[in-house]
Amino acid sequence: VQLQASGGGLVQAGGSLRLSCVYSGSAFSRLAIGWYRQAPGQQREIVAGISVGDSTNYYRSAAGRFTISRDNAKNTAYLQMHNLKPEDTAVYYCNAANEREGWDLDVDGMRNWGKGTQVTVSS
Repeated sequence: VQLQASGGGLVQAGGSLRLSCVYSGSAFSRLAIGWYRQAPGQQREIVAGISVGDSTNYYRSAAGRFTISRDNAKNTAYLQMHNLKPEDTAVYYCNAANEREGWDLDVDGMRNWGKGTQVTVSS
């Protein structure tokens, strides 16, 4: 079972990107999903999370610029990013937490990181 992030690329400051996170297992609808990022030399941090009930939370500077969503029929979560800034440059990852894990998306509790997708924002 894996979560695979995609959709990154090179974009100018002020531009937009939409990242996708595809889950290869079952019961996607019963997972909380988080988007995370890790910039060079920095620790991995959570950017946004969405619960099984579609409640959303945003962290750091993502609020007001990023939107997390999910399509349970497609086993896919998305991160729509607008007004990108050079400081958003990072490798972006998605991960999930189930009920047994308390749906806790805290980065320190996450395991089994898949390959992320590189987002580069030029100034």
